[in-house]
Amino acid sequence: MLIYMLAGVGLGAIIGAAAGLLFAPKAGTELREDLADRFKEMKGKTEEWVSEQRAKRAVDGAAEELGV
Repeated sequence: MLIYMLAGVGLGAIIGAAAGLLFAPKAGTELREDLADRFKEMKGKTEEWVSEQRAKRAVDGAAEELGV
């Protein structure tokens, strides 16, 4: 359940950032560049978080199998 909550928070952050940029007074090209940069940043953070969660699950599973 924690994963779903954090995924929702991440999605909300992405939507909020996009909305903030859309309402900012910028030219179309500059706005698209900003959106692309923010998306890449959030994508990288999300991939890092998913990788950490997979590693944690693997460690927890191994510890459970060993009875630790």
